[in-house]
Amino acid sequence: MTDGRNGERTLVLLRHAKAEQERDAPDAERSLTARGHADAAAAGAWLARHELLPDVVLCSPARRTRQTWHGVAMGMTGSPPEGGPAGSTPAVRYEPTAYEAHPDELLDLVRAVDPAAGTVLLVAHNPGISLLSALLDPERADPDGLRTTDLVVHRPTTRWADLTRAPLTARHTARG
Repeated sequence: MTDGRNGERTLVLLRHAKAEQERDAPDAERSLTARGHADAAAAGAWLARHELLPDVVLCSPARRTRQTWHGVAMGMTGSPPEGGPAGSTPAVRYEPTAYEAHPDELLDLVRAVDPAAGTVLLVAHNPGISLLSALLDPERADPDGLRTTDLVVHRPTTRWADLTRAPLTARHTARG
């Protein structure tokens, strides 16, 4: 078993898409807006165009992050994440600790990824996801953080288990 494809690793950090401001429901149950659904699909299309299809997806279990991942998968492949051809779908882990996580908790999730994974997509919330990007590359991280459906691409030069720094090499704001 090798460490990533050709020893290369890519970490894509994605803040969930625009969600409703529901006052009567728990925060974890907030749904995406129509714009959020469109933006998630646009993010997936961007990832596909840049050949950044994930081997592993780490996703907060909150409704808006699950819906964001579903939209991204539709945008990447045209089919829902559970409906793609065998072998073409990434391993998806809904991680309870990714909800309201601090950057070190998100980093621990990434460090636990299978060493063979080449590309990892982490779908989570602010401020943790923005702070993780800043931790990985303090010079290139956006000082204002990630807005809804913003994604950043980091290229680690170490094994997942040893990840502490990773240059930020691309960013994209998806708007459907």
